[in-house]
Amino acid sequence: MARGVNKVILIGNVGGDPEVRYLPNGNAVANVTLATSDSWKDKQTGQQQERTEWHRVVFFGRLAEIVGEYVRKGSKLYIEGRLQTREWEKDGVKRYTTEIVVDIGGQMQLLDSRGQGGGEGMAPRPQQSRPAAQRPAPQQQQQQQQPAQPQAQQMPDYDSFDDDIPF
Repeated sequence: MARGVNKVILIGNVGGDPEVRYLPNGNAVANVTLATSDSWKDKQTGQQQERTEWHRVVFFGRLAEIVGEYVRKGSKLYIEGRLQTREWEKDGVKRYTTEIVVDIGGQMQLLDSRGQGGGEGMAPRPQQSRPAAQRPAPQQQQQQQQPAQPQAQQMPDYDSFDDDIPF
């Protein structure tokens, strides 16, 4: 018998830059607000209506570090997490908040292409390939040591691809 399912899937835009903190054990925690919008045509007036819902999202661990490095206000995110309600007491009054928690069991994907959604202050993405000057040239070394081989038998130099990886 199943105990229950607690899963939230959202696609939306980040409302502000993430707030990243570190727990005493060194684990990262990042908080963002995510806006999801719903639109419909009003039957009585015929006008287009829109409603925006704001969600508090909390990321833990490596995902929190990634969010702090790459996500900015306006970024479009896909997240999978779970609902969790916390309670605390302030000035003798009990307070509650419900959040979407994205931890080891969750998922996050940036849906923006490079340079969109982040605007100014967007953290640069690390280069995926090394500059040609630092790259070893195994094919040249092989050619000097061995007699010439027909072109069909030589292996391609996969290190020479300078394509940017889109994620």
